[in-house]
Amino acid sequence: MNEKPRDAEFVQIKKIGNSLGLILSKDILSRLKLKEGDKLFIVEQTERGVRLSPYDPKHAKAMEIARRSFSIYADTYKALAK
Repeated sequence: MNEKPRDAEFVQIKKIGNSLGLILSKDILSRLKLKEGDKLFIVEQTERGVRLSPYDPKHAKAMEIARRSFSIYADTYKALAK
């Protein structure tokens, strides 16, 4: 399980001032079209994984609406999932 996935790049958590951060290479930033100051969503995955995606205000609003719906209609969603 310690194999590096194909097309994956490792980054290391480093101390930056009083915080911890990740340093991304210029190549990664270029490919992802990211620049200093951009915001990222962090979505926790199963098995200690995370997915990073660029911040999108429309997506953030849609996710908030979905979370509210899932909270209000939890029983309905559970019944539909059967």
